[in-house]
Amino acid sequence: MDLKIAARMTAVLALGAAMTAAFMALRGDGSQDASSPRSAHPGGEPASIELARCRDIGMAAIDDDACRKAWAENRRRFLRPSRPVAPNAAPSTEKDSSRMLPLQPPKPSPAEDRLHPETVAP
Repeated sequence: MDLKIAARMTAVLALGAAMTAAFMALRGDGSQDASSPRSAHPGGEPASIELARCRDIGMAAIDDDACRKAWAENRRRFLRPSRPVAPNAAPSTEKDSSRMLPLQPPKPSPAEDRLHPETVAP
């Protein structure tokens, strides 16, 4: 019985390895990236080439003026608000009393006093 289980496990592993190999073969060697055109050329900007160069040169990019300019432009592009920001409006000094609770409970009218006199427990 153990031999059957081992044979089945081996068959499943071989099938998985074959499917993985077939997937990798169909996918290609990686030089042809299947990414979207937007990620390949975001916004059609030529700065992506400069950013890639700065990434490839490593720590030397810190001292490179072209890399600093490319990073500043990239930050400006991504951190810029998508819509113009309106200046903060001055807060209103008036309070909307329609939503406020009264501070004191309303006093009953004299007619209500006669109908419901207050009783005090002895």
